[in-house]
Amino acid sequence: MKGPSPRGLWKYATQRWRLAAYFRAPGDGRSRPQIPAPTLLWSILIGFILRQNAFRAIEAWVGSSARRALRVSRVFGDDALRYFTERLSPAPTRAALASVLHRAKRNKAFEGCRFVGLALDGTTAGRRRKSKSSCGLCRPYRNAAREIVGYRHHLVLAAVVGASLTLPVDVEPYGPDDSEYAAGQRLLRRVRTSLGARSIDYVVVDGEFATAPFLHAAGDVGWPVVARLKDNLPELFQAAQRRFRSQPPHLQFRDGPHPIELWDGEIIEAYWLTNLPSRQISRRSLYALAKSRWQIENQGFNDAKNRYGLEHICDHHPDSLLIVWLLTCLALTLERLYRTRYLHRGAHPVRGAIDLLRLLLLALSAPDFADSS
Repeated sequence: MKGPSPRGLWKYATQRWRLAAYFRAPGDGRSRPQIPAPTLLWSILIGFILRQNAFRAIEAWVGSSARRALRVSRVFGDDALRYFTERLSPAPTRAALASVLHRAKRNKAFEGCRFVGLALDGTTAGRRRKSKSSCGLCRPYRNAAREIVGYRHHLVLAAVVGASLTLPVDVEPYGPDDSEYAAGQRLLRRVRTSLGARSIDYVVVDGEFATAPFLHAAGDVGWPVVARLKDNLPELFQAAQRRFRSQPPHLQFRDGPHPIELWDGEIIEAYWLTNLPSRQISRRSLYALAKSRWQIENQGFNDAKNRYGLEHICDHHPDSLLIVWLLTCLALTLERLYRTRYLHRGAHPVRGAIDLLRLLLLALSAPDFADSS
């Protein structure tokens, strides 16, 4: 098997995951495009996989001697990327993400995982100081004196979680007159439409979503919910404490160095709320489902921000922000499937993310000999 390379990643994305049609028609809204959309789109994706999270950085890469190895056909500037992303429809990228997730499940990417979940959570992505050039997604944040000291951008991320694999599937931004709660419900309904009811076994969320309306919204789309129970619902939280602290645990085991004690009933100790019937799932399995919420924190937000620049603002325009967030999700998903599934074939070990990055950079530095035959 040849070593990893940007050209190999291109073939993997377009052939294995059948994204060639998406690259040909990604929803380009430019009236008179001078640079082909596939060139710009692939440059952003491979740039994000190589952890070049600024448009100026991508401009530098395609203007270097590595351009041919990146499989980029021509040179362009960062202004072309801004113009392109401001006019790119998000619908085809969302459809491409859903298509990859469908094929990944059919190709047994989650084999060995009895329950495949959908984790939803909100985060901030991109901050600015006081500025007249605020966009429609800027939400002000204030100091202790209630003075506006800057602006932040907020989004809700949906990721498919199962076993050790976390694959981002969609994002929903929300502006100053919106909320994480409302954005989460919109995102839940859209993912249900794009993935279908049978692709997901449960939804796992933080305490912000542990409310009757969200449980009903999830019930309407056919998915049970496992939600963290916090002091945002003080009466229910205190009732859980009173009920279970006076009883011995029904199950005890260790998860690595951590001792785990579980109680069951209408409310689940460790302070998680669920509408999954106890006859359908064991206590230990419920613990695993609840714990899967941390996958969106660790493999979702932490990786996307610390490695792939989710918090960086490439272009302060609401449409461009959304597209960049979606393309970050697609880059993460392709990188993880390429690294943990394709490169893991046969006796090859699973490579770490930093190992794949080094190999891709080495492939860019290899001499590109012309075929003189």
